[in-house]
Amino acid sequence: MTKRDFLAMEDWSPDQVDALLALAVRCKRGEIEGGLAKKVLAMVFMDPSLRTRASMETAMFLHGGHAVCLEPGKGSWTMETDLDAVMDGSTVEHIIEAARVLGRYADALAVRTFPKGNDWTIERQDRTIRNFAHYCDKPVINLESSRRHPCQGLADALTIREHLGETQGKRFVLMWAWHPKALPTAVPASAAIAAAHLGMRITIARPPGYDLDPDDYGAIRSLASQRGGSLELADDLDGAIDGAHAVYAKSWGSLLHFGNPDAERSWRDGKRDWRLTADRMRRTAGGTGIALHCLPVRRNVEIDGAVLDGPQSAVVDEAENRLHVQRALLLELIGRNPD
Repeated sequence: MTKRDFLAMEDWSPDQVDALLALAVRCKRGEIEGGLAKKVLAMVFMDPSLRTRASMETAMFLHGGHAVCLEPGKGSWTMETDLDAVMDGSTVEHIIEAARVLGRYADALAVRTFPKGNDWTIERQDRTIRNFAHYCDKPVINLESSRRHPCQGLADALTIREHLGETQGKRFVLMWAWHPKALPTAVPASAAIAAAHLGMRITIARPPGYDLDPDDYGAIRSLASQRGGSLELADDLDGAIDGAHAVYAKSWGSLLHFGNPDAERSWRDGKRDWRLTADRMRRTAGGTGIALHCLPVRRNVEIDGAVLDGPQSAVVDEAENRLHVQRALLLELIGRNPD
C-alpha cells in the first residue's frame, strides 16, 4: 500500500483537508478517544520548537500513543543531509540511514528542518524534508521546512473558521512585518494557502523586494481559484488592511538577498513601521477583524502588545488549534478510524 505523507496542505485534495478539519473539531470537542494505542511517532527536530514539539507530544499522549523526540547534535548524532557527501567532517549520521531506521521503529516520522544554505535555487527544492519522505517507508509529516509549515496552515484554517464562521469571499490580509532578522517564507506561504482553501479574498501586503517565491504565488492563486477566492498583491499596508476580516502579521526575508544577511538587513532598514498596531486593527471590517500570528512573536516589533492582548487577537486560539489539527492528522495517517 502506498504510504501517505503530509508535506504541504496543497498536496491533499480540498475534500481531504476539509475532512481533517472536521475531525479536528470533533477532537477539540472531546468526541474522539484513543485511536493511537501502541503507535509511535518519531520526531526529528533539526531546529528549535515550542508549540510544535509540545503539541505533537501531547497529541500522541491524549490518544494513547508515544512520541520519541530527537535533536541531532543534542543527544543524538549530528546529521548529514547532503546525499552525495563524503562524511569526513563533523557529521556522523546520514539522512538515508536515519530515515530508514526510524521507519523501522516508528509508525510515522515528523521532521522540522529550516533552510540552511545560501542559494535559494537549491533551498526552494525542499530537499531535506523530501529526502526524509523518500527514504522512510512510513508516513512523514512536515513540521516546517524551507517551503511549508502545513500543520500551522491547518491550525490557521481552523481558527479562521471558528472566528469568522462563513469564510467564502471574506478578506484575508497577509502582511509582512519588520523583524530584526530574515525569517523563512514557509509560514506566510502556508498561511495564504490556508486562506485560499477557505475561499477567501487574499491580499499579500509587502514592501518592494519581499515577494514570496513565484511558485508559492502560483499555488495560492490556483487553490484560491478552485475554492472561489482570489489573490492580489499590494505595497500599501493601510490600504490593504481597510475592510479586512483577518490580518495575519508575519515577517519573512527578502529572497532577492537570500543567504546574504548584511544585504538583507540593509534592505529592511526604514521599514519598522510595517507593524500591526491598534490603529490598523481599527481599519478592519467594522473594526472587529481578527489578528493572527503563528508565534513566537516579537512584541511591539511585529505586533503591538495592545493588539496581542486585546479582544481581536486570535493568536493563542491559533496555537491551541495546532494540538487539535495534529490529533486529527495523526489519527488519519496512523490511527484507528474514529466512528
